[in-house]
Amino acid sequence: MQFGAKPLFENVSAKFGNGNRYGLIGANGSGKSTLMKILGSDLEPSGGQVMLEPNVRLGKLRQDQFAFETCSVMDTVIMGHEELWNVKRERDRIYSLAEMSEEDGMAVADLEVQFAEMDGYTADSRAGELLLGLDIPLEQHEGPMSSLAPGWKLRVLLAQALFSDPDVLLLDEPTNHLDINTIRWLENILVARSSTMIIISHDRHFLNSVCTHMADLDYRELRLFPGNYDEYMTAATQARERMLSDNAKKKAQIAELQQFVSRFSANASKAKQATSRARQIDKIQLDEVKPSSRVNPFIRFEQGKKLHRQAVTIRELTKGFDGNTLFNKLNLQVDAGERVAIIGPNGIGKTTLLQCLAGVYEPDSGEVKWTDSAEVGYYAQDHTADFAGDDTLTEWMAQWTTGGEQLIRGTLGRMLFSGDDISKSVRVISGGEQGRMLFGKLILQKPNVMLMDEPTNHLDMESIESLNLALENYPGTLIFVSHDREFVSSLATRIIELTPEGITDFSGTYDDYLRSQGYL
Repeated sequence: MQFGAKPLFENVSAKFGNGNRYGLIGANGSGKSTLMKILGSDLEPSGGQVMLEPNVRLGKLRQDQFAFETCSVMDTVIMGHEELWNVKRERDRIYSLAEMSEEDGMAVADLEVQFAEMDGYTADSRAGELLLGLDIPLEQHEGPMSSLAPGWKLRVLLAQALFSDPDVLLLDEPTNHLDINTIRWLENILVARSSTMIIISHDRHFLNSVCTHMADLDYRELRLFPGNYDEYMTAATQARERMLSDNAKKKAQIAELQQFVSRFSANASKAKQATSRARQIDKIQLDEVKPSSRVNPFIRFEQGKKLHRQAVTIRELTKGFDGNTLFNKLNLQVDAGERVAIIGPNGIGKTTLLQCLAGVYEPDSGEVKWTDSAEVGYYAQDHTADFAGDDTLTEWMAQWTTGGEQLIRGTLGRMLFSGDDISKSVRVISGGEQGRMLFGKLILQKPNVMLMDEPTNHLDMESIESLNLALENYPGTLIFVSHDREFVSSLATRIIELTPEGITDFSGTYDDYLRSQGYL
Protein backbone atom coordinates (compact mmCIF):
# COMPACT_ATOMS: atom_id res chain seq x y z
CA MET A 1 0.00 0.00 0.00
CA GLN A 2 1.41 3.38 -1.00
CA PHE A 3 0.45 7.02 -0.50
CA GLY A 4 2.93 9.45 -2.04
CA ALA A 5 6.54 8.57 -2.82
CA LYS A 6 7.20 5.82 -0.24
CA PRO A 7 5.10 2.71 0.37
CA LEU A 8 3.64 2.37 3.87
CA PHE A 9 4.30 -1.37 3.63
CA GLU A 10 5.14 -3.76 0.82
CA ASN A 11 4.92 -7.48 0.11
CA VAL A 12 3.14 -8.11 3.40
CA SER A 13 2.14 -11.76 3.75
CA ALA A 14 0.55 -13.04 6.95
CA LYS A 15 -2.08 -15.50 8.09
CA PHE A 16 -4.34 -14.66 11.02
CA GLY A 17 -6.51 -17.37 12.58
CA ASN A 18 -7.00 -20.13 15.16
CA GLY A 19 -8.84 -17.81 17.54
CA ASN A 20 -5.64 -15.87 18.25
CA ARG A 21 -5.87 -12.23 19.32
CA TYR A 22 -3.26 -10.13 17.50
CA GLY A 23 -2.12 -6.72 18.67
CA LEU A 24 -1.22 -4.69 15.56
CA ILE A 25 1.52 -2.31 16.67
CA GLY A 26 3.85 0.18 14.99
CA ALA A 27 4.82 3.86 15.13
CA ASN A 28 2.33 6.56 14.16
CA GLY A 29 2.33 6.80 10.36
CA SER A 30 3.54 3.21 9.85
CA GLY A 31 0.22 2.23 8.24
CA LYS A 32 -1.66 0.32 10.99
CA SER A 33 -5.06 1.91 10.33
CA THR A 34 -4.50 1.64 6.57
CA LEU A 35 -3.80 -2.09 6.89
CA MET A 36 -6.90 -2.48 9.07
CA LYS A 37 -9.04 -0.73 6.44
CA ILE A 38 -7.66 -3.08 3.78
CA LEU A 39 -8.47 -6.12 5.96
CA GLY A 40 -11.99 -4.75 6.49
CA SER A 41 -12.49 -4.12 2.72
CA ASP A 42 -12.76 -0.35 3.28
CA LEU A 43 -9.67 0.28 1.15
CA GLU A 44 -8.18 -1.45 -1.89
CA PRO A 45 -4.49 -2.42 -1.67
CA SER A 46 -2.06 -1.15 -4.32
CA GLY A 47 -1.18 -4.81 -4.94
CA GLY A 48 -1.92 -8.26 -3.54
CA GLN A 49 -5.15 -9.48 -1.97
CA VAL A 50 -6.88 -10.31 1.29
CA MET A 51 -8.47 -13.76 1.41
CA LEU A 52 -11.20 -14.79 3.86
CA GLU A 53 -12.04 -18.47 4.18
CA PRO A 54 -15.52 -19.51 2.97
CA ASN A 55 -18.39 -18.97 5.43
CA VAL A 56 -16.20 -16.89 7.75
CA ARG A 57 -18.01 -13.82 9.12
CA LEU A 58 -15.96 -10.66 9.61
CA GLY A 59 -16.95 -7.91 12.05
CA LYS A 60 -15.30 -4.55 12.68
CA LEU A 61 -15.45 -1.52 14.90
CA ARG A 62 -16.81 1.19 12.63
CA GLN A 63 -15.36 4.69 12.87
CA ASP A 64 -18.31 6.49 11.20
CA GLN A 65 -20.06 7.53 14.42
CA PHE A 66 -22.72 9.65 12.64
CA ALA A 67 -23.83 6.92 10.20
CA PHE A 68 -26.75 5.70 12.33
CA GLU A 69 -28.34 8.97 13.49
CA THR A 70 -31.91 7.99 12.53
CA CYS A 71 -31.67 4.51 14.08
CA SER A 72 -32.38 3.56 17.66
CA VAL A 73 -29.42 2.66 19.89
CA MET A 74 -30.68 -0.93 20.20
CA ASP A 75 -31.16 -1.38 16.43
CA THR A 76 -27.68 0.05 15.77
CA VAL A 77 -26.15 -2.63 17.99
CA ILE A 78 -28.16 -5.48 16.38
CA MET A 79 -27.07 -4.24 12.91
CA GLY A 80 -23.64 -5.59 13.84
CA HIS A 81 -24.94 -9.03 12.84
CA GLU A 82 -25.89 -8.19 9.27
CA GLU A 83 -27.66 -11.49 8.44
CA LEU A 84 -29.70 -11.40 11.64
CA TRP A 85 -30.62 -7.75 11.09
CA ASN A 86 -31.80 -8.39 7.52
CA VAL A 87 -33.95 -11.32 8.67
CA LYS A 88 -35.36 -9.30 11.60
CA ARG A 89 -36.16 -6.30 9.39
CA GLU A 90 -37.98 -8.39 6.75
CA ARG A 91 -39.81 -10.39 9.46
CA ASP A 92 -40.95 -7.16 11.17
CA ARG A 93 -42.03 -5.71 7.79
CA ILE A 94 -44.27 -8.68 7.01
CA TYR A 95 -45.81 -8.69 10.51
CA SER A 96 -46.58 -4.97 10.13
CA LEU A 97 -48.68 -5.56 6.99
CA ALA A 98 -52.41 -4.88 7.35
CA GLU A 99 -53.12 -8.16 5.56
CA MET A 100 -50.72 -11.05 5.07
CA SER A 101 -50.91 -13.09 1.85
CA GLU A 102 -50.25 -16.83 1.72
CA GLU A 103 -46.89 -16.07 0.12
CA ASP A 104 -46.07 -13.67 2.98
CA GLY A 105 -47.05 -16.37 5.48
CA MET A 106 -44.71 -18.90 3.84
CA ALA A 107 -41.91 -16.34 3.77
CA VAL A 108 -42.31 -15.34 7.42
CA ALA A 109 -42.34 -19.02 8.46
CA ASP A 110 -38.93 -19.47 6.80
CA LEU A 111 -37.72 -16.24 8.39
CA GLU A 112 -38.81 -17.46 11.84
CA VAL A 113 -36.67 -20.58 11.41
CA GLN A 114 -33.63 -18.49 10.40
CA PHE A 115 -34.33 -16.00 13.20
CA ALA A 116 -34.38 -18.79 15.79
CA GLU A 117 -31.22 -20.43 14.39
CA MET A 118 -29.38 -17.11 14.77
CA ASP A 119 -30.65 -16.74 18.36
CA GLY A 120 -32.73 -13.75 17.30
CA TYR A 121 -35.20 -14.05 20.18
CA THR A 122 -32.46 -13.09 22.67
CA ALA A 123 -30.99 -10.34 20.45
CA ASP A 124 -32.48 -7.45 22.44
CA SER A 125 -31.34 -8.83 25.80
CA ARG A 126 -27.81 -9.60 24.51
CA ALA A 127 -27.52 -6.14 22.95
CA GLY A 128 -28.84 -4.58 26.17
CA GLU A 129 -26.23 -6.39 28.28
CA LEU A 130 -23.43 -5.01 26.11
CA LEU A 131 -24.84 -1.47 26.28
CA LEU A 132 -25.10 -1.66 30.08
CA GLY A 133 -21.54 -3.01 30.26
CA LEU A 134 -20.48 0.11 28.35
CA ASP A 135 -22.38 2.30 30.85
CA ILE A 136 -25.15 3.32 28.44
CA PRO A 137 -28.25 3.56 30.68
CA LEU A 138 -31.38 1.53 29.98
CA GLU A 139 -33.52 4.60 29.24
CA GLN A 140 -31.32 5.44 26.22
CA HIS A 141 -31.46 1.98 24.59
CA GLU A 142 -34.62 2.69 22.58
CA GLY A 143 -33.74 6.34 21.95
CA PRO A 144 -32.19 7.66 18.72
CA MET A 145 -28.43 7.65 18.10
CA SER A 146 -28.69 11.38 17.33
CA SER A 147 -29.36 12.08 21.02
CA LEU A 148 -25.97 10.68 22.14
CA ALA A 149 -22.74 12.67 22.48
CA PRO A 150 -19.95 11.61 20.05
CA GLY A 151 -17.97 9.66 22.66
CA TRP A 152 -21.08 7.65 23.58
CA LYS A 153 -21.91 6.97 19.91
CA LEU A 154 -18.50 5.28 19.66
CA ARG A 155 -19.42 3.08 22.63
CA VAL A 156 -22.55 1.98 20.77
CA LEU A 157 -20.43 1.14 17.71
CA LEU A 158 -18.16 -0.92 19.98
CA ALA A 159 -21.25 -2.77 21.28
CA GLN A 160 -22.25 -3.27 17.61
CA ALA A 161 -18.89 -4.91 16.80
CA LEU A 162 -19.08 -7.14 19.90
CA PHE A 163 -22.72 -8.13 19.26
CA SER A 164 -21.89 -9.58 15.86
CA ASP A 165 -19.62 -12.15 17.61
CA PRO A 166 -17.96 -12.87 14.24
CA ASP A 167 -15.28 -15.38 13.34
CA VAL A 168 -12.85 -12.49 12.73
CA LEU A 169 -13.10 -9.20 14.62
CA LEU A 170 -11.19 -6.02 13.68
CA LEU A 171 -10.87 -3.42 16.46
CA ASP A 172 -9.15 -0.09 15.77
CA GLU A 173 -8.53 1.75 19.08
CA PRO A 174 -11.46 0.12 20.96
CA THR A 175 -10.47 1.76 24.29
CA ASN A 176 -10.85 5.33 22.97
CA HIS A 177 -13.39 7.31 25.04
CA LEU A 178 -13.64 4.51 27.62
CA ASP A 179 -12.89 5.05 31.32
CA ILE A 180 -10.51 2.77 33.18
CA ASN A 181 -13.27 0.55 34.68
CA THR A 182 -15.01 0.04 31.32
CA ILE A 183 -11.69 -0.92 29.73
CA ARG A 184 -11.31 -3.62 32.39
CA TRP A 185 -14.83 -4.88 31.50
CA LEU A 186 -13.88 -4.93 27.79
CA GLU A 187 -10.70 -6.90 28.50
CA ASN A 188 -12.74 -9.63 30.20
CA ILE A 189 -15.31 -9.71 27.35
CA LEU A 190 -12.66 -10.09 24.63
CA VAL A 191 -10.65 -12.75 26.47
CA ALA A 192 -13.83 -14.84 26.83
CA ARG A 193 -14.52 -14.74 23.05
CA SER A 194 -13.28 -17.36 20.57
CA SER A 195 -13.04 -14.96 17.59
CA THR A 196 -9.77 -14.32 15.81
CA MET A 197 -9.06 -10.65 16.57
CA ILE A 198 -6.79 -7.98 15.17
CA ILE A 199 -6.55 -5.03 17.55
CA ILE A 200 -4.88 -1.63 17.29
CA SER A 201 -4.34 -0.01 20.67
CA HIS A 202 -1.87 2.28 22.42
CA ASP A 203 -2.91 0.90 25.81
CA ARG A 204 -0.08 -1.38 26.93
CA HIS A 205 -2.01 -3.07 29.76
CA PHE A 206 -4.91 -3.76 27.39
CA LEU A 207 -2.55 -5.38 24.84
CA ASN A 208 -0.86 -7.43 27.57
CA SER A 209 -4.20 -8.59 29.00
CA VAL A 210 -5.99 -9.40 25.75
CA CYS A 211 -3.48 -10.33 23.05
CA THR A 212 -1.97 -13.75 22.46
CA HIS A 213 0.22 -12.54 19.56
CA MET A 214 1.82 -9.33 18.29
CA ALA A 215 1.80 -8.21 14.66
CA ASP A 216 4.54 -5.59 14.35
CA LEU A 217 4.39 -3.21 11.38
CA ASP A 218 7.91 -1.82 11.18
CA TYR A 219 10.62 -1.47 8.52
CA ARG A 220 7.61 -1.44 6.09
CA GLU A 221 7.18 -5.15 6.92
CA LEU A 222 4.75 -7.12 9.10
CA ARG A 223 6.18 -9.64 11.56
CA LEU A 224 4.11 -11.98 13.75
CA PHE A 225 5.28 -13.02 17.19
CA PRO A 226 3.64 -15.27 19.83
CA GLY A 227 3.19 -13.50 23.15
CA ASN A 228 1.83 -10.25 24.53
CA TYR A 229 3.22 -6.73 24.12
CA ASP A 230 5.80 -6.79 26.91
CA GLU A 231 7.06 -10.24 25.88
CA TYR A 232 7.38 -9.11 22.26
CA MET A 233 9.20 -5.86 23.06
CA THR A 234 11.67 -7.69 25.32
CA ALA A 235 12.37 -10.36 22.67
CA ALA A 236 12.57 -7.82 19.80
CA THR A 237 14.98 -5.58 21.73
CA GLN A 238 17.17 -8.56 22.66
CA ALA A 239 17.21 -9.80 19.04
CA ARG A 240 18.22 -6.35 17.75
CA GLU A 241 20.94 -6.02 20.40
CA ARG A 242 22.25 -9.50 19.48
CA MET A 243 22.44 -8.54 15.80
CA LEU A 244 24.27 -5.30 16.62
CA SER A 245 26.64 -7.14 18.96
CA ASP A 246 27.33 -9.85 16.33
CA ASN A 247 27.94 -7.17 13.70
CA ALA A 248 30.39 -5.38 16.01
CA LYS A 249 32.35 -8.63 16.49
CA LYS A 250 32.35 -9.27 12.73
CA LYS A 251 33.56 -5.72 12.01
CA ALA A 252 36.38 -6.16 14.53
CA GLN A 253 37.31 -9.47 12.86
CA ILE A 254 37.23 -7.82 9.39
CA ALA A 255 39.45 -4.94 10.62
CA GLU A 256 41.97 -7.43 12.06
CA LEU A 257 42.06 -9.46 8.82
CA GLN A 258 42.34 -6.31 6.69
CA GLN A 259 45.24 -5.13 8.79
CA PHE A 260 47.04 -8.45 8.13
CA VAL A 261 46.29 -8.27 4.38
CA SER A 262 47.51 -4.67 4.11
CA ARG A 263 50.67 -5.48 6.02
CA PHE A 264 51.73 -8.69 4.29
CA SER A 265 50.15 -8.77 0.80
CA ALA A 266 53.39 -7.43 -0.72
CA ASN A 267 55.52 -9.90 1.27
CA ALA A 268 56.31 -12.96 -0.89
CA SER A 269 56.63 -15.32 2.09
CA LYS A 270 53.27 -14.18 3.53
CA ALA A 271 51.36 -13.65 0.25
CA LYS A 272 49.55 -16.98 0.47
CA GLN A 273 48.33 -16.23 4.03
CA ALA A 274 47.29 -12.71 2.98
CA THR A 275 45.23 -14.14 0.10
CA SER A 276 43.60 -16.61 2.49
CA ARG A 277 42.72 -13.77 4.90
CA ALA A 278 41.24 -11.74 2.02
CA ARG A 279 38.98 -14.71 1.16
CA GLN A 280 37.89 -14.90 4.80
CA ILE A 281 36.87 -11.22 4.67
CA ASP A 282 34.70 -11.91 1.62
CA LYS A 283 32.89 -14.71 3.47
CA ILE A 284 31.96 -12.60 6.51
CA GLN A 285 28.42 -11.30 6.07
CA LEU A 286 27.07 -8.52 8.27
CA ASP A 287 23.42 -8.87 9.33
CA GLU A 288 21.17 -6.15 7.92
CA VAL A 289 19.86 -4.07 10.82
CA LYS A 290 17.11 -2.02 9.24
CA PRO A 291 16.34 1.44 10.67
CA SER A 292 13.19 1.34 12.82
CA SER A 293 10.32 3.75 12.28
CA ARG A 294 10.09 3.95 16.08
CA VAL A 295 11.66 7.04 17.65
CA ASN A 296 11.39 8.02 21.32
CA PRO A 297 11.25 11.66 22.43
CA PHE A 298 13.63 12.52 25.27
CA ILE A 299 11.42 13.84 28.09
CA ARG A 300 12.80 14.90 31.48
CA PHE A 301 10.75 17.03 33.85
CA GLU A 302 12.50 19.00 36.58
CA GLN A 303 11.18 21.29 39.31
CA GLY A 304 12.55 24.78 39.88
CA LYS A 305 11.83 24.98 43.62
CA LYS A 306 11.30 22.07 45.94
CA LEU A 307 8.02 22.02 47.85
CA HIS A 308 7.82 21.05 51.52
CA ARG A 309 4.76 19.65 53.33
CA GLN A 310 1.42 20.42 51.64
CA ALA A 311 1.09 21.27 47.96
CA VAL A 312 -2.63 22.10 47.90
CA THR A 313 -5.60 22.09 50.27
CA ILE A 314 -9.18 21.82 48.96
CA ARG A 315 -11.93 22.92 51.33
CA GLU A 316 -15.68 22.36 50.83
CA LEU A 317 -15.27 22.49 47.03
CA THR A 318 -18.53 22.39 45.07
CA LYS A 319 -18.95 22.63 41.29
CA GLY A 320 -21.67 21.80 38.80
CA PHE A 321 -23.27 22.85 35.54
CA ASP A 322 -26.94 23.50 34.64
CA GLY A 323 -28.17 22.34 38.03
CA ASN A 324 -26.12 19.11 37.92
CA THR A 325 -23.62 19.03 40.81
CA LEU A 326 -20.44 17.09 39.93
CA PHE A 327 -18.87 17.20 43.38
CA ASN A 328 -20.22 18.67 46.60
CA LYS A 329 -18.22 19.99 49.58
CA LEU A 330 -15.10 18.11 48.56
CA ASN A 331 -12.24 18.19 51.09
CA LEU A 332 -8.75 17.03 50.11
CA GLN A 333 -5.17 17.70 50.99
CA VAL A 334 -2.30 16.73 48.69
CA ASP A 335 1.21 16.59 50.16
CA ALA A 336 4.38 17.54 48.32
CA GLY A 337 5.77 14.68 46.24
CA GLU A 338 2.52 12.70 46.06
CA ARG A 339 1.39 11.24 42.72
CA VAL A 340 -2.40 11.29 42.77
CA ALA A 341 -4.50 9.53 40.10
CA ILE A 342 -8.08 10.75 39.73
CA ILE A 343 -10.28 8.03 38.21
CA GLY A 344 -13.97 7.42 37.65
CA PRO A 345 -16.58 7.00 34.90
CA ASN A 346 -16.82 9.46 32.02
CA GLY A 347 -18.83 12.57 32.85
CA ILE A 348 -18.33 12.25 36.62
CA GLY A 349 -16.26 15.46 36.89
CA LYS A 350 -12.59 14.43 36.72
CA THR A 351 -11.65 17.08 34.14
CA THR A 352 -13.74 19.72 35.95
CA LEU A 353 -11.89 18.99 39.21
CA LEU A 354 -8.52 19.47 37.49
CA GLN A 355 -9.80 22.66 35.86
CA CYS A 356 -10.80 24.00 39.28
CA LEU A 357 -7.32 23.17 40.59
CA ALA A 358 -5.74 24.88 37.56
CA GLY A 359 -7.89 28.01 37.98
CA VAL A 360 -9.70 27.50 34.66
CA TYR A 361 -13.05 27.35 36.51
CA GLU A 362 -14.17 29.17 39.62
CA PRO A 363 -15.86 26.77 42.07
CA ASP A 364 -19.50 27.36 42.95
CA SER A 365 -18.39 27.37 46.58
CA GLY A 366 -15.38 26.37 48.66
CA GLU A 367 -11.74 27.09 47.87
CA VAL A 368 -8.55 25.70 46.38
CA LYS A 369 -5.55 26.89 48.43
CA TRP A 370 -2.10 26.32 46.89
CA THR A 371 0.98 26.69 49.06
CA ASP A 372 2.80 29.99 48.43
CA SER A 373 5.78 28.37 46.69
CA ALA A 374 3.66 26.19 44.35
CA GLU A 375 4.43 26.65 40.64
CA VAL A 376 1.71 24.78 38.75
CA GLY A 377 2.06 23.38 35.22
CA TYR A 378 -1.18 22.29 33.50
CA TYR A 379 -1.67 19.84 30.62
CA ALA A 380 -5.32 20.13 29.48
CA GLN A 381 -7.20 17.28 27.83
CA ASP A 382 -8.46 19.62 25.10
CA HIS A 383 -5.56 21.85 24.15
CA THR A 384 -6.54 22.84 20.60
CA ALA A 385 -6.94 26.49 21.69
CA ASP A 386 -3.25 26.55 22.66
CA PHE A 387 -2.37 26.01 19.00
CA ALA A 388 -4.94 28.25 17.31
CA GLY A 389 -2.46 30.99 16.38
CA ASP A 390 -0.08 31.23 13.43
CA ASP A 391 3.15 30.94 15.41
CA THR A 392 5.87 28.66 14.11
CA LEU A 393 6.95 25.84 16.41
CA THR A 394 10.03 27.88 17.36
CA GLU A 395 7.99 31.00 18.16
CA TRP A 396 5.46 29.02 20.18
CA MET A 397 8.16 27.32 22.29
CA ALA A 398 10.00 30.64 22.81
CA GLN A 399 7.02 31.91 24.89
CA TRP A 400 7.96 29.64 27.76
CA THR A 401 11.60 30.52 28.30
CA THR A 402 13.99 33.45 28.46
CA GLY A 403 16.75 31.14 27.26
CA GLY A 404 18.25 31.61 23.82
CA GLU A 405 17.58 30.00 20.47
CA GLN A 406 19.89 27.09 21.25
CA LEU A 407 17.76 26.05 24.25
CA ILE A 408 14.56 26.34 22.18
CA ARG A 409 15.97 24.31 19.28
CA GLY A 410 17.39 21.74 21.68
CA THR A 411 13.99 21.33 23.39
CA LEU A 412 12.23 20.98 20.03
CA GLY A 413 14.82 18.42 18.92
CA ARG A 414 14.28 16.31 22.03
CA MET A 415 10.55 16.39 21.23
CA LEU A 416 11.41 15.06 17.72
CA PHE A 417 11.03 18.35 15.83
CA SER A 418 13.96 19.32 13.63
CA GLY A 419 14.88 20.66 10.19
CA ASP A 420 11.93 22.18 8.34
CA ASP A 421 9.51 21.06 11.09
CA ILE A 422 10.43 23.91 13.43
CA SER A 423 9.41 26.53 10.85
CA LYS A 424 5.90 25.21 10.23
CA SER A 425 2.80 26.65 11.85
CA VAL A 426 1.47 25.14 15.08
CA ARG A 427 -2.00 25.14 13.46
CA VAL A 428 -1.09 22.19 11.19
CA ILE A 429 0.50 19.79 13.68
CA SER A 430 -1.25 16.56 14.77
CA GLY A 431 -2.70 15.77 18.18
CA GLY A 432 0.35 13.69 19.11
CA GLU A 433 2.68 16.52 18.01
CA GLN A 434 0.67 19.01 20.08
CA GLY A 435 1.20 16.73 23.08
CA ARG A 436 4.96 16.70 22.56
CA MET A 437 4.99 20.51 22.23
CA LEU A 438 3.20 20.79 25.59
CA PHE A 439 5.75 18.45 27.17
CA GLY A 440 8.45 20.79 25.85
CA LYS A 441 6.63 23.72 27.47
CA LEU A 442 6.52 21.91 30.85
CA ILE A 443 10.21 20.99 30.55
CA LEU A 444 11.07 24.69 30.11
CA GLN A 445 8.71 25.91 32.86
CA LYS A 446 10.08 23.47 35.51
CA PRO A 447 6.90 23.47 37.67
CA ASN A 448 6.97 21.80 41.09
CA VAL A 449 3.33 20.66 40.63
CA MET A 450 1.92 19.19 37.42
CA LEU A 451 -1.77 18.73 36.64
CA MET A 452 -2.19 16.39 33.67
CA ASP A 453 -5.54 15.47 32.09
CA GLU A 454 -5.35 12.35 29.87
CA PRO A 455 -1.78 13.12 28.70
CA THR A 456 -1.45 9.81 26.78
CA ASN A 457 -4.30 10.66 24.37
CA HIS A 458 -3.14 10.87 20.72
CA LEU A 459 0.40 9.70 21.60
CA ASP A 460 2.14 6.76 19.97
CA MET A 461 3.52 3.96 22.13
CA GLU A 462 7.06 5.37 22.14
CA SER A 463 5.90 8.79 23.38
CA ILE A 464 3.71 7.16 26.06
CA GLU A 465 6.64 5.08 27.33
CA SER A 466 8.95 8.12 27.36
CA LEU A 467 6.34 10.19 29.23
CA ASN A 468 5.76 7.35 31.69
CA LEU A 469 9.48 7.11 32.47
CA ALA A 470 9.81 10.91 32.76
CA LEU A 471 6.97 11.09 35.30
CA GLU A 472 8.37 8.17 37.30
CA ASN A 473 11.55 10.25 37.70
CA TYR A 474 9.82 13.61 38.24
CA PRO A 475 10.63 14.84 41.77
CA GLY A 476 7.61 17.17 42.06
CA THR A 477 3.92 16.67 42.87
CA LEU A 478 1.71 15.06 40.22
CA ILE A 479 -2.10 15.09 40.04
CA PHE A 480 -3.40 13.37 36.92
CA VAL A 481 -6.38 11.85 35.14
CA SER A 482 -5.81 8.84 32.89
CA HIS A 483 -7.68 5.82 31.52
CA ASP A 484 -4.36 4.06 30.74
CA ARG A 485 -4.09 1.23 33.28
CA GLU A 486 -0.32 0.74 32.90
CA PHE A 487 0.25 4.49 33.26
CA VAL A 488 -1.87 4.69 36.43
CA SER A 489 -0.42 1.48 37.92
CA SER A 490 3.20 2.56 37.44
CA LEU A 491 2.80 6.14 38.70
CA ALA A 492 0.09 6.58 41.31
CA THR A 493 0.87 6.56 45.03
CA ARG A 494 -2.71 7.59 45.85
CA ILE A 495 -6.06 6.96 44.13
CA ILE A 496 -9.06 9.28 44.24
CA GLU A 497 -12.11 7.69 42.61
CA LEU A 498 -15.11 9.88 41.82
CA THR A 499 -18.36 7.89 41.76
CA PRO A 500 -22.08 8.79 41.70
CA GLU A 501 -22.20 7.75 45.38
CA GLY A 502 -19.29 9.99 46.42
CA ILE A 503 -15.50 9.97 46.60
CA THR A 504 -13.12 7.16 47.59
CA ASP A 505 -9.69 8.36 48.75
CA PHE A 506 -7.16 5.49 48.86
CA SER A 507 -3.49 5.76 49.85
CA GLY A 508 -1.52 3.21 47.83
CA THR A 509 -0.95 2.00 44.28
CA TYR A 510 -3.71 1.31 41.77
CA ASP A 511 -3.15 -2.46 42.03
CA ASP A 512 -3.46 -2.18 45.83
CA TYR A 513 -6.70 -0.26 45.30
CA LEU A 514 -8.10 -2.91 42.94
CA ARG A 515 -7.25 -5.60 45.49
CA SER A 516 -9.03 -3.61 48.21
CA GLN A 517 -12.13 -3.47 45.97
CA GLY A 518 -11.99 -7.22 45.24
CA TYR A 519 -11.06 -6.84 41.55
CA LEU A 520 -7.68 -8.60 41.83
